[in-house]
Amino acid sequence: MKAIVYTKYGPPDVLKLEEVEKPIPKDNEVLIKVYASSINDWDWNLLRGNFQGRGGAFLKPKYKILGSDVAGQIESVGNNITKLQQGDKVFGDL
Repeated sequence: MKAIVYTKYGPPDVLKLEEVEKPIPKDNEVLIKVYASSINDWDWNLLRGNFQGRGGAFLKPKYKILGSDVAGQIESVGNNITKLQQGDKVFGDL
């Protein structure tokens, strides 16, 4: 799958479109095919490397994909998920 990633802190210029491995949801997770995502101040702080937004990483980002406000369709569900199923349309703030 393709994703916009960053491997170092900085301005928006450090963002790159790359092929990444498709995640497999854990027992209590769902995999969402994202149709829309927005960037908020939390993402901006992570990208810039502001101390509060580093998530415990100091030399490089801990997570390389930004965007927590999403809208899309559930592609697969973990074993313990009972209220959602593949094909459901969802939106939320992760």
